[in-house]
Amino acid sequence: MADEKVLDAQKWVNATYGGVAGYQPCPEDGKTGWSTMYALIMGLQHELGISPVVASFGPTTMAKVQALGEIGFGWSGNENIVRIIQHGLFCKGYWGANGFGEFGAVTTEAVKSLRVNMGLPDGGTGTEGGTVTPQILKCILNMDAYVVVAGGTEKIRAIQQWLNGRYWQRDAYSIGPCDGIYSRDVQKSLVIAIQYELGLSPNGNFGPGTQAGLRTHTVRQGDSGIFVQLFTAACVFNEPVILHGQDDSEVRTTFKDSFDAKTAEFVGIFQEFSQLYGKNDANYGVGEYDTWSQLLVSMGNADRAATGSDTRFEITASRARWLHDNDFRLVGRYLYDPPGSTLDKEIKPGELQRIFDAGLRVFPIYQDNARQLSDFTYTHGFQHALNAHDLATGYGFNRGTTIYFAVDYDAQQWEIDGTPDGGVVPYFNGVVAGLASRGKKYFHGVYGSRNVCTNVTEKTGARYSFVSGMSWGFSGNLGYPLPSNWAINQIKEFAVTNGSDTFDLDRDVWRSGGEPGVGSVNDTGGPADTYIAYVQRLYDLATAYKSSSGSGTNASQLVMEYIRHEKYRGVKWWYLADSYDGDFVAYCEDRGVQVEDTFTDTVTGYQLDAAHLMATANGFLTNADPSDKGESTGGDIAGWGGDIMTFWADWRNAVDEYASPTTFCEAKLAIPGTVSSFGYTDMVEDVDGYLLAKHVADGGTITEWMTEHYVDGGGLNRFRDHFERRWVNATNARACCWDILAGPTDTKVNLARLALITGAGAALPADYVLLPGNTEKLALFCQGFSDRQLALIGLENSLAAKYKANLNTFRKAAARRAAAR
Repeated sequence: MADEKVLDAQKWVNATYGGVAGYQPCPEDGKTGWSTMYALIMGLQHELGISPVVASFGPTTMAKVQALGEIGFGWSGNENIVRIIQHGLFCKGYWGANGFGEFGAVTTEAVKSLRVNMGLPDGGTGTEGGTVTPQILKCILNMDAYVVVAGGTEKIRAIQQWLNGRYWQRDAYSIGPCDGIYSRDVQKSLVIAIQYELGLSPNGNFGPGTQAGLRTHTVRQGDSGIFVQLFTAACVFNEPVILHGQDDSEVRTTFKDSFDAKTAEFVGIFQEFSQLYGKNDANYGVGEYDTWSQLLVSMGNADRAATGSDTRFEITASRARWLHDNDFRLVGRYLYDPPGSTLDKEIKPGELQRIFDAGLRVFPIYQDNARQLSDFTYTHGFQHALNAHDLATGYGFNRGTTIYFAVDYDAQQWEIDGTPDGGVVPYFNGVVAGLASRGKKYFHGVYGSRNVCTNVTEKTGARYSFVSGMSWGFSGNLGYPLPSNWAINQIKEFAVTNGSDTFDLDRDVWRSGGEPGVGSVNDTGGPADTYIAYVQRLYDLATAYKSSSGSGTNASQLVMEYIRHEKYRGVKWWYLADSYDGDFVAYCEDRGVQVEDTFTDTVTGYQLDAAHLMATANGFLTNADPSDKGESTGGDIAGWGGDIMTFWADWRNAVDEYASPTTFCEAKLAIPGTVSSFGYTDMVEDVDGYLLAKHVADGGTITEWMTEHYVDGGGLNRFRDHFERRWVNATNARACCWDILAGPTDTKVNLARLALITGAGAALPADYVLLPGNTEKLALFCQGFSDRQLALIGLENSLAAKYKANLNTFRKAAARRAAAR
């Protein structure tokens, strides 16, 4: 939408400077952007006597502005410079003038507001304040925001303001944005601040002087002062940290000047997540050098202990022994070297066995150029996946191995997002499709910057991230935390001297509990085979138990009950899925069987909670689908319905950060690598539980379904199969979501709402929509749920337009449905 004042600025600057040498006119569209700011900068340069003008506020421009001095109330200098300031203020959202060209009271108050938002003193009271310094003039003519923008937080903005307020008059410090977003510029500002406090000549680089200074500035519980403030600022910039456990959770911290117990707790969790220290280490919870480094730069302390590596060089027997003798246990090697390459980096005959014989494990990497945007298209991704599959199969890599596809350059966000055909994410969509077309024998991982890895994981379901941490200058590594699924962090390249042999090696931090590495090849079977065999044993026991006891319960249902009985028991589960057969539990335990409740999904590579899957299946097996696909039942509560209730409560409790329910769904609902009460694997388990229940209800057995789904490729279409059977179309999916949250439905659903929504401190949706404007927000929440279902089955473009109903029409239909009951 056009802004009248921005349009005035564009027309004035083009009309005034259109004939100046070097001037580049800006579009006259009323939309603030760099083109408008550049035009104002070029106009300023002309008024300062610079010719030809250029679209940059560089050292020459700054020197000329500094010669002007401060500009404030009643300034009698060049009127056009005042006009440029006033137009710049308007473009940044500040009411900058009543009369252009005169620095009066209105302009003064606008500058005061800007300075306060920046975290600076406003300059004084009345007309004495509100002066424009050279640093502030540069900020008026850039695109930095000084209020929280979408995706930002007040917590980070407070630190940005604090940094500006403390250091803005220092020569090496530039006033930074106060938009609530941790970015490359903010990271550099923090390093400059640290360098000032260390007594160095700041340059923003994490160099030897900064490293030496931080080695002598350990902070720990009980400390206070400026270094605690800088340290806790870095902690906030690296949040959230993922605390892995039975239920993964996000851990956050606050900016403070005293290192208290809560700070120590956060630091310890951060150290565990980053693979620095464990609970038994002396430095656990202490802000020593390695922790400072890990907070500030992507490679951290590049010389710290690491057990992983990767190289383009063949691993000979001698090199394998050197790796093992120097405590390396994992090595990455390339499946492919593209035509024309002189690197000769692909795996050589017999090399894998030499690696295994030395007690090492290996992980495969696929890279075909991958150094510029043009290398990344959907078609390239599909073809590369086919080639990677065939090469990995030729080397004998086992089913379930993760292949890391490389993004070996500093891809910007627009390049990551791309278009439907070109870009990093479209490339990986092609990779997913290519691997699926070969039966999904292998999982896809991603190599790249932190930002690349996070985006590819969230948008394409990459199993693990191999982070190019040693490229610490990449913009994609500055201002981004480690991705939650990081498995390998590449921190340093160095030359190995092994007798008369030399070769280059990358030092990688290998995260425990993540990428397992490959210790052998040409094994038969797949990731879920052991668990399917376990289910088969339970099924055989259930069949024998039925024969001896006369139980009338279906053998497949007995297996579901047994696997879920430890986690999902009690009155609520008796109400949703009937009680489990305790005699069968004892029958199994007497024969040495124990509950095994996790296994690897053969489609995604993620660990699934079998207990949750079986509880969902149990619920759907004992509660038939409604005849009206837009209604809900107790079976839904056992699966997705219970999860969406909890997710609704989470949105209501996080509404200050996510005003839009649609944005919340886009950020948190079933997103791979994102911690959420309704995570990606939760959705997989809900969907698979439903499909299993329907298979058994139709006369099949649990072992038949497990084999068809996890071995024979049935799981490749899980989201489509579930969507089409449970809802048929997106209109029903939205209606069903509304019904389960706010519809006058059955007793089981009503009780679940009380437990899962009211119990979490949130208002019931039926009460929420009584307030003005909230009906539409609930509709948008349901829309977000439905849209995510379509996204999961890859139907965004083909089905979304077909099924996307007008919200008003949907609300009327929901009202008619409610009135008809």
